[in-house]
Amino acid sequence: MIEFQKRTLANGLRVIVHTDKSTPMAAMNIVYDVGARDEDPEKTGFAHLFEHLMFGGSKHIPEYDTPLQKVGGENNAFTTNDITNYYLTLPAANIETGFWLESDRMLELDFSEKSLEVQRSVVIEEFKQRYLNQPYGDVYPLIKELAYKVHPYKWPTIGKEISHIENATLNDVKKFFFKHYAPNNAVLTVAGNVDADEIFLLAKKWFGGIPKRDVPVRNLPKEPKQTAYQELTVERDVPYDGIYVSFHMDSKMGPDYFTTDLISDILSSGQSSRMYRKLVIEQRLFSELDAYISGDVDYGLFTVAGKLIEGITMEDAEKAIWNELEQIKTVQIDSEELQKVINKVEANLIYSEIGYLNKAMALASFELLGDANLINTQNDLYQQVTSNDLLRVANTIFVRENCSTLYYHKK
Repeated sequence: MIEFQKRTLANGLRVIVHTDKSTPMAAMNIVYDVGARDEDPEKTGFAHLFEHLMFGGSKHIPEYDTPLQKVGGENNAFTTNDITNYYLTLPAANIETGFWLESDRMLELDFSEKSLEVQRSVVIEEFKQRYLNQPYGDVYPLIKELAYKVHPYKWPTIGKEISHIENATLNDVKKFFFKHYAPNNAVLTVAGNVDADEIFLLAKKWFGGIPKRDVPVRNLPKEPKQTAYQELTVERDVPYDGIYVSFHMDSKMGPDYFTTDLISDILSSGQSSRMYRKLVIEQRLFSELDAYISGDVDYGLFTVAGKLIEGITMEDAEKAIWNELEQIKTVQIDSEELQKVINKVEANLIYSEIGYLNKAMALASFELLGDANLINTQNDLYQQVTSNDLLRVANTIFVRENCSTLYYHKK
């Protein structure tokens, strides 16, 4: 049981504190309820661009990293389809430095053409390295564009194309910031060797004066149900053929999310999993094979991804994948196999929440989903999944009309 206390400031900022006396350190995590799905389709990549801009100096603090490093701190950030997350760790005795830094950049960034140009160049170079100049780098964007027709999940977090970042103006950037970076659009968590009452006082002192902002109500286009099989064939300069078979699945807070997650584990989590044992070890069709869920807040994707052994045809590889999917649709999983997978998930959850930083991150993300206490109850949701649930969800998801397949051939 992970205990925590929560309060909400007058400006809407939610503050959560978890005390852990076993460490001299503390973690501070701020998650903003803005991700790639909140972007203008003609101006994509802005959420990720801000992940970089936020380290370029704020209204009263010209440089972020140096003051933090001077008190023994470290920091980083990440962007997803759904959120932008910033975190730092430092000795608990110096926690107020974190409040000073984070509150100033929530208040306002040091908007300048120089800062924008520096970070724009960094993002463009990252785009080239990650997607254009890396083997299999365009797989993820191709799958998303194939599977989604209207929902903004159809572009990657780094952006749909480089030109959107190249053409970003200072005015564009300012509008995006004041639209999404607001106390009433964020969750602040602190975990570590701290006193909850002191943290709430610091939160009020440093963040209480930041005004609420007019954050727009999210109104995203709903992806229509896929009713026809889709495929795309590409040829690239890569060492092995690859196949990527994707299906639409439930949203993160949907009733079938945890069941679908367990199906992915049954198929490919570890060397004793079904697909690895049969298709990698026994039949030697793939050198790599994985089944995973995207974990998106809105309706996401369940993907089976494999790299083929030299000499194996795409037809044989695809048939083998579908045979395993049909098996999980038609033959009920016995209680022993199900419990083994649930136990593994439980162990992973416990392990992932040992560190104070991981607890700070998890509390923030669950609060954004609607309930920070999911950190304590998510394991129960896995335990409640039955063999009948697995059959039902597999038969709902793994149908031809719900499938988008990318055939990725080597030149």
